[in-house]
Order: sequence, then C-alpha cells, then structure tokens
Amino acid sequence: MRFTGESTKSTARRRRPVRAGTRWDSARLLVAAVLTAVCAAGQGTGSAAAGTAGAAPTAPPVPTARPSSPGSASPVPGTPPPPAAPAQEPAVPTQEPAVPAQEPAAPAVPAQKPAVQTSAAQAPADCRRIKCVALTFDDGPGRYTGTLLRHLAAYRARATFYVVGRNVAENPGVVRRAVEAGHEIGNHTWSHHDLTRLPAAAIRADLARTDRAVERAAGVTPETVRPPYGAHNTAVRRQTKRPVVLWSVDTEDWRHRDSSAVARRAIKGTAPGAVILFHDIHPTTVKAIPKVLKSLSARGYRFVTVSELFGGKPPRLAYGGRRDAPGSRR
Repeated sequence: MRFTGESTKSTARRRRPVRAGTRWDSARLLVAAVLTAVCAAGQGTGSAAAGTAGAAPTAPPVPTARPSSPGSASPVPGTPPPPAAPAQEPAVPTQEPAVPAQEPAAPAVPAQKPAVQTSAAQAPADCRRIKCVALTFDDGPGRYTGTLLRHLAAYRARATFYVVGRNVAENPGVVRRAVEAGHEIGNHTWSHHDLTRLPAAAIRADLARTDRAVERAAGVTPETVRPPYGAHNTAVRRQTKRPVVLWSVDTEDWRHRDSSAVARRAIKGTAPGAVILFHDIHPTTVKAIPKVLKSLSARGYRFVTVSELFGGKPPRLAYGGRRDAPGSRR
C-alpha cells in the first residue's frame, strides 16, 4: 500500500529491502565471534598449561639473589611452586677446615747431644787406683766400625780410634757416632804414609789435612798422633806438638786373620795400664772383640781411652802403656 505524497525514491532510500536470512546470519556471526573469543582465551590458557606440562623438566630458575628468609620469593604464575627449601642449607665451607693456630709442639730436641755418656759406669776413671786398659783401633773407619761400636756399647767400653783421614772423609757419620758415644779420635795420617820418609812440610800438611777431616765429621780435633807402622824419628816428633802414642800389646791381627787367635793374644798380653793394638778394618778383629770384652771385664778391667789412661796428660812419647798403673810390669 502506498501513502499519498510519499516519494518512491525517498522511501526506497529509507526502507532498504532486507535480503532473506540476513538478520539470522548476523546473529550467528555474533554468536560465533563470542564463542571464538571464549575458545581462544581458553586455548591460550590451556596451551600455556600444556606447554608447561609437556616441556622437559628444567631446573628451577636461580634467583639473582638468595632471599633473606625462606618463602619470601613469589611463585611465577602458571608454574608449579618449587619444593620448599629447608630452613637452612648445610653451610658449604668457603675454605678448608681451619688449621690450629699452632701445631702440637714436637718433642724438645736437646740443644746439643752429649759427646760423652754420663752414667756411673762411664765416669772418669782414676787409672792409678783401678785396673785400666786402653783398646785402640787403627786404619779406620771402615765397613765394620759400626758393628764394633755396638760391641763396645754392650760393655760400656770406651776406646781410641786412630783414623786415616781419607777414610774419615768417606765415612764421616761413623766417626761422629764414635765421638757421641764417648770414644776418642786420634790422628793416623791422611793416607797411611810412612812419615819418616816425608819432608817436614809434608808431615805437617798430612797431619793437618786429617785434623780438618775429623773436625768436619765430628767437631773435635785429635789430641794424640799414632804414626803408621809405629815409624817415627826426631823429625817426625818435631812436626807435631801432640803426644805420639804407640802400644804395649800387638795382637798382629793384620797378620793372623783368625778371631780366636786375636782374642787370645789380646787377653794374654793385657796388664793394668796396657795399650792394645787392633785394626777395625778386619772383620775377624771385630768378631774377636766381644770375647776380649767379656774376659777382661770378668778380670775387673775398666776400658778407657788413651787420654783417660794417662790421666788426661799422655807423655810426649808413649812407647807402651802406662808404667805406673797398679800391677803394671816395669
């Protein structure tokens, strides 16, 4: 129906015809848009959860600074909270266990080892009143001298070692042990030369060289001299101000390499004040010493050094033993 006066053109412009299904399609589009938005939101949350659940487990992120107290850090949204940390982690030592300010003190070492034992049996002997004998050993030290020192120690015996300088240089330790045990060291030249065949200057140099070797090894200077082979003359005696000491009993151990024979000669020839000659470079001699010590100890002898035998003042030339000892043969 048309109304009078209404222009067809204006009416057509104001009331545009609607295509069939247009309103329904718009409603459907609106609903679809709403559903799509809802699904998109849900899928985003689900995808984040799925991504978190499906991802490989990784270590919890390390905070840039450790919280001052447990539980102060906020959890990240969408991730499971990390396991609760213990109240306090075991402290990791930042350095090795502290060393005590001062280590336990080591046993005190004596400032200086006594050169002579101070037991009653080793007290200075008065050889004018008791029976004394001086055991002397030439030509060492050698490979058997250490064993000899043990034999002497077993009887608390002192002895005198007339050492060869070049042997001292090769075996300084045994010379030092001999001095520490209370034994005496004498000068027997550097290389066992016959001093009567040397000029005066060579004699002095030979004895001085041996003195230096003994001083370096044991810190002592020999107080007596024994010339090799017992050979001496006026020229030899003039080149040293020290006593020249020989012997009263020659065991001839250099000739008879038999322990029983050496012991027998030493025991048979001993008298109070005797000076017995041995050589500690021979194993048969060292093997004979325990028998000598045992036999003479049973007879009441005291084993002393040469200097002790003469009361600390050996004569300028001692051909044999102490002549004024009790019971000595004159």
